Amino acid sequence: MAPARVLVVFLLMVAAGEGAASQSQQKVAVFLLAGQSNMGGRGGATSGTWDGVVPPECAPSPRILRLSPDLSWEEAREPLHAGIDNGNVVGVGPGMPFAHAVSSSRHAHAAAVGLVPCAQGGTPISAWSRGSPLYQRLLWRARAALAAHCPEAIPNCSLSLAALLWYQGEADTMARRDADLYTARMEAFVRDIRNDLNMPNLLVIQVGLATGQGPFIDLVRDAQKRVNLPNVKYVDAKGLPVATDYLHLTTPAQVTLGNMLANSYLATL
Repeated sequence: MAPARVLVVFLLMVAAGEGAASQSQQKVAVFLLAGQSNMGGRGGATSGTWDGVVPPECAPSPRILRLSPDLSWEEAREPLHAGIDNGNVVGVGPGMPFAHAVSSSRHAHAAAVGLVPCAQGGTPISAWSRGSPLYQRLLWRARAALAAHCPEAIPNCSLSLAALLWYQGEADTMARRDADLYTARMEAFVRDIRNDLNMPNLLVIQVGLATGQGPFIDLVRDAQKRVNLPNVKYVDAKGLPVATDYLHLTTPAQVTLGNMLANSYLATL
């Protein structure tokens, strides 16, 4: 065989080997879940205890993972923010229905979905500013998620950060100054987290408020809509069913919101 032909055959064999190795890896799309209580999940948990009701859209699945409080991947199950949203009774949030919708979509091209719960109830956006404990925890867990060992169910995985899902702002409706500053603070938060993760185009999907803890709900909602950064999407929760505490989404509402978030993400693919 001529030397040139030998070289061509060798290069083709190398390319085929690299392709097989690439195909053997299973993609895990990783999503950060951050904000306050409605992201942490209060579905079925507004009476002091969680009612334990898990809709089919929130059922565990081997294809849906959670980064645990000790920074290891495990099969996700409700309540997703157990051990993360500290000091609060947690229930159903939007994360699990979101993950089910994404993992079942042929457009996602992912073997599994990895969820990184980071939300903390009752927190204004100022508590998420760069260098704050919540910001540092978000950054720490995001980096740990991408560095963690693949779970046993997906032994040869490729982890990639797909988006940040953000539902927060109820606490910023209590003071006019916080409502007025919301747009600038949100834009700074997005710029900072993108910079610190070295992902300048990280997709961020923010949820428009359905409720608030104070009288300036509409001001914060308007401030959310004014966020003017590339690759920041807006999903509106207004009108979804709210529990008897007039603040937190019901379990069915969280299922709906999870699907809305999934539709917004899938539309970017």
